[in-house]
Amino acid sequence: MEWMIHGHEWAAQILQKHITQNNVRHAYLLSGAPGIGRRSLAIRFAQALNCTQPPAPGEPCGECRLCKQIAKMQQADLTITQSLDDARTIKVEQIRELQGSLSLAPYEARYRIALMLNFQEATPNAQNALLKTLEEAPPRVILILTADSVENLLPTIVSRCEILRLRPLSVDLCTTALQKHWQIPAEMAHELAHLTSGKIGQAVRYYQDPDQLEKLHQLVQDVFDLLGSSLAERFDYAEKIADLKRKNVTRESIAMLLQTWLSLWRDFYICANGSDMPMTFLNFKSYSQGTAEKLTEPVIYQQLIILETALGQLDTNLNSRLLLENLLLDWPKIE
Repeated sequence: MEWMIHGHEWAAQILQKHITQNNVRHAYLLSGAPGIGRRSLAIRFAQALNCTQPPAPGEPCGECRLCKQIAKMQQADLTITQSLDDARTIKVEQIRELQGSLSLAPYEARYRIALMLNFQEATPNAQNALLKTLEEAPPRVILILTADSVENLLPTIVSRCEILRLRPLSVDLCTTALQKHWQIPAEMAHELAHLTSGKIGQAVRYYQDPDQLEKLHQLVQDVFDLLGSSLAERFDYAEKIADLKRKNVTRESIAMLLQTWLSLWRDFYICANGSDMPMTFLNFKSYSQGTAEKLTEPVIYQQLIILETALGQLDTNLNSRLLLENLLLDWPKIE
């Protein structure tokens, strides 16, 4: 098979060229927004490096045992390092454990590969612990890091990696790719392209998991309901959402809520100033237009600033319920 990396063909071509020219770097950093396809590109690269039956130089077959195992991220010479379920950081102990495994020769593949997902979550100590491996990687070891932004990593980490910065597709290109390669109906493809701002990996996940898409739609509907709710009803909502003891309620889910609110208020701003920029929630366009008509542009802009600040405060372990209550307290009431 081909690399099947849509929208980032240029990156796949660079990596394939490194393989065919026997010029593979010891460390790569794939940066870009969540859902943009960083992990997919990393997996394809790992397959191409270790495929036992490549149909063409630097091209994975997708059918050999190693390709299938790597696709499931369960191959013996592939080590995955990421934050654990009960933590929000990659700890130095995980890096020490990784370094121990990298000191061993590959078990059956050509290369031993360390895939470090969302490495921006690594603590400073964990990042510093990786430096020696980046500087003096063992033979036949390839390190692949993914991160949301190069700026969120230590400069000493970044300087030791080959960097590939992945960008979202345009809405039109994303729509076309979803229709062509995943046979998604045109209307749905158009909605998903807008919803994810051209992040094709996230768009495919929403299509393949309708429950996740429905949950997102409910979060949007909640905003319109809350704008017409009393203060007591808003506080009840904040208490329910921020109860971290409830199943499936995590700081990540609260961050998703805040990001959803931010995107919707951005839609309000687009409607208020008559911009031709693409909206995020097309299914709620008429509601957003109606809401924008009842608010002034400065009020909407101020809410965007407040929500941006709130996302940063969430990362500082501020009380989630208090954070949401303060946000909702400041929202205007719309009948």
